[in-house]
Amino acid sequence: MRKILVALLAVLMVLGFTGCSGNNEPKQELYVFNWGEYIDENNITLFEKRYNCKVYYKTFDSNEEMYTAIVGGDKYDIIVPSDYMVERLIKEEMIQKLDLSQITNIGNLAAGLKSPDYDPSHEYSVPYFQGSIGIVYDTTKVTLEELEEQGWNILVNPKYAGEIYMYNADRDNFLPALKALGYSVNTTSDEEIQAAYQWLINQKKTMNPAYVTDEVNDNMIDGLKALAVAYSGAATYIMSENENMGYYEPKQGTNIWSDAMCITKNCQNLDLAHKWINFCLEPEVAEANSLWVGYTSDVQSVIDKLSSEGGEFYGINAYTPRIGYALDEEYHDDLTLKTKLAELWNQVMFAE
Repeated sequence: MRKILVALLAVLMVLGFTGCSGNNEPKQELYVFNWGEYIDENNITLFEKRYNCKVYYKTFDSNEEMYTAIVGGDKYDIIVPSDYMVERLIKEEMIQKLDLSQITNIGNLAAGLKSPDYDPSHEYSVPYFQGSIGIVYDTTKVTLEELEEQGWNILVNPKYAGEIYMYNADRDNFLPALKALGYSVNTTSDEEIQAAYQWLINQKKTMNPAYVTDEVNDNMIDGLKALAVAYSGAATYIMSENENMGYYEPKQGTNIWSDAMCITKNCQNLDLAHKWINFCLEPEVAEANSLWVGYTSDVQSVIDKLSSEGGEFYGINAYTPRIGYALDEEYHDDLTLKTKLAELWNQVMFAE
């Protein structure tokens, strides 16, 4: 009798570990690499429950950090690079073509994202968020008329010396200088690049700007300075917290950008990766992400809802960056240009 009981116990233990109904089978896994503070984490939980899987979610702070990790052999299924980095990853065959038949929600994409320059047919990527770079300004100190008249050159107006935040990133800091001088953000002309470098040197010597990153948000909410170069999503947050703040995209043109979901070449779970992209395009999911992050959604119905009367971002123009303006540009992948701008920006930072 004892042997029978022991045998029965052994069988029950095996069933307990393996699960006769399959409920305890090992869960599928998905490895996602995304920007920091770029998702409503409740959506991760929702995805895990819906597909009975485990999402391993890690964040990065820059495209270059993400690129270095991938080149170094880190294994991810989904990555979310910016436009110019998507270009590089396609050229270097580090991401793979998508099966768009599995991404049935792609029709939800916002109008301005349906054929981006870096991947017009969405062979390799699907947009996740979009935005622009502009000027956040304190409407009690700076008038819209001044901005419309001066554009980026307001950042070298002595009237606002000591009242300016510049974004501490090489390409994003060369943007105002290049556009103020009438040049493309993708210029390869040494003469134009040097002129922009001199513009930034002169600005530093005469304007005493503060070079910051994410701290610009709280500082502008507190009204510590009159002007700040900022991403539209940051501007949306600032304007939602301080009604005296505005957002302006200069007529000389600016950078318009999008970050996009891609599947890596060494993806271990293609089916689940496609499900993740399709999931992020669901209006309810995209809305939760946009409300959490503040950046412009990739889903048109979400943009319409949040920017309309009664919506969370109604009256905040930073949430709806302009589309189709001739002088606005995407950054393109050019490692030589980026290296040159990084070297020159380092010189600006250490200039006395």
